[in-house]
Amino acid sequence: MRSFRFPLIAAVLLVAASAAFAQRPASPRGEAAIQVGGSYEGRNYVGGKWISIDYGRPILRGRTGFFGAGSDYGKGANAGAPVWRAGANKSTRLKTEADLKFGDKTVPAGEYSMFVDLKEGDWTLILSTHAAKDGFREPGEGLWGAYNYTPDKDVLRVSMDLSSMPVSYEQLTYAFVDVTAEGGTLALMWEKTLATASFSLP
Repeated sequence: MRSFRFPLIAAVLLVAASAAFAQRPASPRGEAAIQVGGSYEGRNYVGGKWISIDYGRPILRGRTGFFGAGSDYGKGANAGAPVWRAGANKSTRLKTEADLKFGDKTVPAGEYSMFVDLKEGDWTLILSTHAAKDGFREPGEGLWGAYNYTPDKDVLRVSMDLSSMPVSYEQLTYAFVDVTAEGGTLALMWEKTLATASFSLP
């Protein structure tokens, strides 16, 4: 009997691992995060404040020209919503412990839903006080993705810089780039599109 114990345990673990892998969401959640506004004292970074983006990360899986063209531009990404959720599933969320300045507009420290208004060659980054639901059928206030979005809760609308990349990003990716003591740039990369919005600390 003892000789059968190890194969049996191994088989059970293999089945459990396979089930867990099969249950992986099609668009896994991801996070981009940085600290700004602090300084090093010796080897310790002190006084820094966090900025983070929590988002669903859709994967192309063979799709090309995801954002479309002409009169159909953005319709596929929006999936019937008025704007793009800038991710997948639950609304993309930006949380900042510091006030942020985009151009001449200041966004107070807090947590916001983040959307993008897609126009061909002209993307607008939106930060909104719309709450986010964890599930489509969850009751109460808030949005699932960008469905039922309305602009009355916007705290920021700012144009994004668009460029084409020489490589294609398979999975939607956010990053903070060109970060200095004074600010940085929020970057969105998917397929061959790079969209950026620079910010500073007031």
